[in-house]
Amino acid sequence: MFSDFRLGDSWFTAMDSADPRHAFGFNEAVSLVVRCADQAEVDRLWQALSAVPEAEQCGWLKDRFGVSWQIVPAAMDTMLSQGTPEQVDRVVQAFMPMHKIDLATLEAAYAG
Repeated sequence: MFSDFRLGDSWFTAMDSADPRHAFGFNEAVSLVVRCADQAEVDRLWQALSAVPEAEQCGWLKDRFGVSWQIVPAAMDTMLSQGTPEQVDRVVQAFMPMHKIDLATLEAAYAG
């Protein structure tokens, strides 16, 4: 079986294995990244998708099918790509212990 589908602005392709002996599932080697506009969107998606609390770390979660997702605010990309080395270090230190990303905490770390 073969399918293609669109999530937001991205197209995806999915294909089922024709060989029933393939006993593989999803793992952390592949994750879907969702860049969120704000904390409300992070919260909404986290609530809808998170199904394996022990897999949560640094904005990563697993859904009920075992698919890994990275739910991150778009502002985090900006902070990490445009900040000074000191700002980037503070942001990284702030998000490392997080499960769901807290944008206000990252913004405070970025500001110093």
